[in-house]
Amino acid sequence: MFGRTYWRLGQDPFQELHQLQRGMDRLFSNMRDTLAVGEYPAINALTGKESVILTAELPGINPDKLNIAVQNDTLSISGSRDIDALKEGEVYHRQERSHGQFSRTIKLPFNANPEKVDASYKKGILSITLQRSEADKPKKIAIKSE
Repeated sequence: MFGRTYWRLGQDPFQELHQLQRGMDRLFSNMRDTLAVGEYPAINALTGKESVILTAELPGINPDKLNIAVQNDTLSISGSRDIDALKEGEVYHRQERSHGQFSRTIKLPFNANPEKVDASYKKGILSITLQRSEADKPKKIAIKSE
């Protein structure tokens, strides 16, 4: 079963694995009915001493269908993407953009002040700026000397 295999020059040794992966993708592609496949949405987080800025890729999302919640050091983003309406006689040749509900929870590097959260949506990118809570900021301790 695991005998020697000789590869011809220029032949991809992983060709059979690639074919198997494509077959599995085709097999399960019709089973996806939500955006929860993998980690969605993709997020970048930039941190500073006083704030964190998160950007999330959400193309084709109606901002009115987004929910953002902050509690202590946790940010939650949830929402939904509607299915594109087809005109009469149209059928999908290929459909890779999923639709349905999604939810993502991110642990922040500090407790955020829920009163100081700014969110904007432009060109499919959701940007959220969260300020560090005053209670979570480091305090300088005065040293008394005698």
